Parts: sequence; C-alpha cells; structure tokens
Amino acid sequence: MVKNMSETFNSIKQGLTEAIEFAQGKKSQAIVHEFAPLDIKAVRAKVGMSQVEFAATFGISLGTLRHWERGDRKPQGPALVLLNVLSKEPETVLKALSSP
Repeated sequence: MVKNMSETFNSIKQGLTEAIEFAQGKKSQAIVHEFAPLDIKAVRAKVGMSQVEFAATFGISLGTLRHWERGDRKPQGPALVLLNVLSKEPETVLKALSSP
C-alpha cells in the first residue's frame, strides 16, 4: 500500500515528536528497546567458534571482537542487536546466514 505524502509526513513528524519528548525526559509513546550487558565471549562459546571464525562469520573486525571480550569497548547499534539475537537464538541466526 502506498501512502500519500501527507500521511508519510505525519508519520515522520509523530516519530520525531516522540523522540524529542523522550530525549527531554517527558512521558512519550516512543518504544525504547534496552539490552542487558552481554558476555560476548560466552555468546561466541555458545556458537562454538574461535575468535577468528566468529569475527569472519558476523562481519566484525577481530580487533573489535577482542576489545568487546576484554570489556574495553561495548558493542552498540546493529552489532548489539545481532549479538542479543545470537545469544537467544543462535541456530536461527546461523541458519539465516548459511548459503541457500
């Protein structure tokens, strides 16, 4: 279904308004997803991969993975989402990444 420009604008405006209200600490209808801290090394062990295999499989630089595992840095954004899904549903993620 194609939205007209007015509907699209109103949707974007509503989302932006909710984001601003949330950022200002006001009660908002914005949906916020927060993730608990992850033990990256445990996630990697759960899928049974070496650091090199894990980094290559998920498109993470080896150095970044090592920093995450040492706790020097924390994954953010899409990487954090992927790692959370991987920690809960490793078989599903591996199946989705396998060749057809």
